[in-house]
Amino acid sequence: EDLRDGRTPLDARVQWFAVDTDVEANPTATVLARALASHDIAGTLLALNPDNGEFAALKAALAALPAEAPPVPKGITPLPGTLTPASLKRQRELIRVNLERWRWLPRDLGLIYLIANVPEFQVRLVSNHAIIRSYRTVVGKPGRTATPQLAERVQAVVFNPTWTVPQSIVQGEGLGAKLLAHPDKGYKVTTSADGTVNIVQLPGPKNSLGMMKIDMPNPHAIYLHDTPSRSLFNAKVRAFSHGCIRTEKAVELGMIMAMLGAGLTPQEAEAKTLAKKYARVTMTKTFPVYITYFTYGRDTTGQLTPFGDIYGRDKPVATSLAKPRELHTTARVGQQEVIVADDPL
Repeated sequence: EDLRDGRTPLDARVQWFAVDTDVEANPTATVLARALASHDIAGTLLALNPDNGEFAALKAALAALPAEAPPVPKGITPLPGTLTPASLKRQRELIRVNLERWRWLPRDLGLIYLIANVPEFQVRLVSNHAIIRSYRTVVGKPGRTATPQLAERVQAVVFNPTWTVPQSIVQGEGLGAKLLAHPDKGYKVTTSADGTVNIVQLPGPKNSLGMMKIDMPNPHAIYLHDTPSRSLFNAKVRAFSHGCIRTEKAVELGMIMAMLGAGLTPQEAEAKTLAKKYARVTMTKTFPVYITYFTYGRDTTGQLTPFGDIYGRDKPVATSLAKPRELHTTARVGQQEVIVADDPL
C-alpha cells in the first residue's frame, strides 16, 4: 500500500488535494492475489511504481549516490559542490521526498495530460510520455494564496473570457464605488435588489484573465489562464498570483487543447481568439490536469535539478519518512482548509 499510495500521512501532505485513483485500479486484495498466482512477488510490487520517466530518473539518481561521503577535516570549509556527509544526506532526502510525491498521483497519468510543477514555474503538455510543449508560469504567493496541488480534468477552453470581480475588490478596494461614479466600458456594473454592486470585466486585452482560460472545475477555483502582465514571466522566481496559474503563451496552449479535445481545426481555434468575443469551447474528450509540487526533477532541458521549496513543504514529508510508519486511514484527501482563489491578479 505504501508503494501504491505513498507512505506519508495525509496531514503531512500540505495543501495536496489530488486524489490518487490507484486504490480502485489496484485494490490490495487484488495485488496480493496477483502476486501469489504469478509466483512473482517482487515483480508485482515493482509494477506499483509510477509509470513515468520522471520517477525512473529520480530512482536512478538515488541508486547512483555513493554509500557515504568522505569526512570533512576539522577546520576545513569544503568548496561549494563538494560532496560531504551532510550534503549527501540532504541530497538523498531530497530525492526520497520527491520519489514519495510521485506515489501520491495516479500511476498512469493518462495518454495526454497537462502537468504544472509549482516550484519549477512550468507547465507541460505531455502526449504518450513525450513533452509536446512547455510553458513558463506564475503561481501563488507563499501563505494563504499559495497554489494547492490538484488532479482535475480540462472541461472547456474559454477564449476571450470575462472575469467576475470578487467582492473583496468591489467593496474592499472600492472598485464598485469608483465605477459607479466613473463608468468604464471595460466593465459591466449591475446593482442587485439588496444594493450589492456586481462587476464583470468584459473580454479584451486588459482583462485580468487575458485572452484564454482553461476551465477545470474544482472547489479551490484554481485554473490556468492568460494574463496582460506578461513581463512577469521574465522573473526567475514567479510566485506573484493569488493561487491561479498564469501561463505564458496561453492562447497557443488553449488552441492546442481545443483542437485535441473539441476537434477544432487550427483555423477555427484561431478565429475564436481573433473574434474578441467570449467563446466557451466544451471538451468532447476531457484531459487530466495535474498541479504538482516537486522540488527535484528534470528541468525543460532534461537535466535533474533542484527547484526552490517556495512553500516550505519538503520538511513535513522528510520528517514523516524519518519516523516509524503511521497507520493509514481510508481518507483520500486531507482535512486542510480549502482556500478559494477568486482573484487572479
